[in-house]
Amino acid sequence: MNTIGFIGGGRITRIFLEGWTRANQTPANIIVSDPNAEILDALKARFPGILTTSDNARAASQDLVFLAVHPPLITEVVAGIRDHLKPGASMVSLAPKFTIAKLTELLGGFTRLARVIPNAPSIIGAGYNPHTFATALSLVDRKWITDLLAPLGECPEVAEDKIEAYAVLTAMGPTYLWFQLQALRDLAAGFGLADAEIAPALKAMVCGATQTLLESGLSSVDVINLIPVKPLAAMEPQVTETYQTCLPAIYQKIKP
Repeated sequence: MNTIGFIGGGRITRIFLEGWTRANQTPANIIVSDPNAEILDALKARFPGILTTSDNARAASQDLVFLAVHPPLITEVVAGIRDHLKPGASMVSLAPKFTIAKLTELLGGFTRLARVIPNAPSIIGAGYNPHTFATALSLVDRKWITDLLAPLGECPEVAEDKIEAYAVLTAMGPTYLWFQLQALRDLAAGFGLADAEIAPALKAMVCGATQTLLESGLSSVDVINLIPVKPLAAMEPQVTETYQTCLPAIYQKIKP
């Protein structure tokens, strides 16, 4: 019987577990390790079917291991689990910066690896989770991983050298928009719209705006000029400059 371990019980692990739960496709035999007892207690309360442990080695000894820790911790964490991986197991890293080649080196030659850049909307099955595989993984191995990703949303296979670009675009992308959408939602409520009126209107506006930009066949300038009144026009240069300075800096920081 296949078993799954998560090294790290933070946000990404919770997103995966919640996405599977909402889709009624939670795998059996999941164990999550984390040094923080409060995190483990919260996960166990929300997902009573999982096992939890403070011992990373125990979670690492499963058939499929998700490495769900931040890049600054990977070297230390991997050093503590490398001797506990099964020879036939597979590991999926959920972090940028550490390439398959680097992970193989840190793991003492272990090559059965994949990388996924997770996306928070996976929590409702609307994610976009690009992934890449090491050549050592068989078609059966790859299918198991993609079958696990499928309930979480789209999961395209991509070239490894594009993984960090997706991290900036899709993994961090919601953070560029959510606070603005919430501000608009709050304003609409202040104007007298009920939640039941705001939700479909906001969703349709965001999806429609994206589709118009990408699918109308118009240039970006022509799309932007479809609406003559632009209440935030004075701020557009500042926002654009922020994108053009902050995001390339982030990309350089997470590049291998």
